[in-house]
Amino acid sequence: MPKEHPQVVALGVPQVSTSTTATTINMPGEISQPDHVVWSTFNAFFLNFCCLGFLAYAYSVKSRDRKMVGDMTGAQAHASTAKCLNICAMIFSIFMIIVLIIVYVQVFAVLQNSGRQ
Repeated sequence: MPKEHPQVVALGVPQVSTSTTATTINMPGEISQPDHVVWSTFNAFFLNFCCLGFLAYAYSVKSRDRKMVGDMTGAQAHASTAKCLNICAMIFSIFMIIVLIIVYVQVFAVLQNSGRQ
């Protein structure tokens, strides 16, 4: 036989009888409650209209703390408040950006027209 093909030895079924044991893992019935910390951090740094992003971050941290001590009702309440604050911060900030762009375009158009006269 050539050296490239190793020999395969067939092993028999073990003759030792072993008993099988079952392991039970109890999984929590509740699905993990999101605390919106990442979204709040983004809003606190980039879309912080009237400090709503910072407030959302504070409530997100409170929600995470409540989850750590096992108070799921408190965690859900703080997470809901953080979510509402994040939505408000995002909507108001995007609205203000759009308004600033419109004002900038209008001012630029007026300056262009006054320069031609």
